[in-house]
Amino acid sequence: MAREDRFPVWEAVLLAGVAAVFAAGLAGVYVSMPKADYSFLKLPRNLQELQVLTDHLEGYTSDYTIQVLVGYCAVYIFMQTFMIPGTIFMSLLAGALFGQLGGLALVIFAATAGASSCYFLSKLVGKPLVFSLWPDKLMFFQKQVAKRREKLLNYMLFLRVTPTLPNTFINFSSPIVGVPYHIFFLATSIGLIPAAYVTVRAGIALSDLRSLNDLYDPQSIAVLFLIGLLSVTPTLLGKNENQSKASGVTPSTTS
Repeated sequence: MAREDRFPVWEAVLLAGVAAVFAAGLAGVYVSMPKADYSFLKLPRNLQELQVLTDHLEGYTSDYTIQVLVGYCAVYIFMQTFMIPGTIFMSLLAGALFGQLGGLALVIFAATAGASSCYFLSKLVGKPLVFSLWPDKLMFFQKQVAKRREKLLNYMLFLRVTPTLPNTFINFSSPIVGVPYHIFFLATSIGLIPAAYVTVRAGIALSDLRSLNDLYDPQSIAVLFLIGLLSVTPTLLGKNENQSKASGVTPSTTS
């Protein structure tokens, strides 16, 4: 794969067009909300701002559930599509507003939709940007995908469950290195469940959360890595079996 530094004008125009569509959708949700002080409607950058946003939205959620859901999904998908940091606050917000099951379902849907949107956007216009931002990491990912082509779903699940590679990088680089969308979709929708569960659950007790570091203590990280190792076990077993066949070693039998 050769390095590409040129970013064609038509790709920049298409990128701006997609952003404009999202902006129009968000504007539609904004004007459909009841008259109120909208100064609290901004992307939270810390737990304090998230608490302020939650306190205001709790009063709207029961009476304007559809608007809140549509607005939430639009913002989350927009952030995922354009790699805007802060989706962890959106996951916490889902738990605070909709509880464990509702919040988990909402986060999985929005995160999968946003990751898919980023995947297809990258497939159209992403190659120059990926080469510019993560050249070394991209080469590593490409080699790993090529080596694990037969068990690619297990490998992608491992990446989603564990913090081995950033989710933003996975979303944007997967189409560039040849990860098929059906594998990307399954690995995303399933592999994000453990981390989403931890975050949404923390959002239910948002007032007790003092730092984002409290989300993933050593025990939680160890559990995520254990789940990730279980997801790649079939790949490891298949590799050992192939190596045994290649060397002519067969299991011994006794009569």
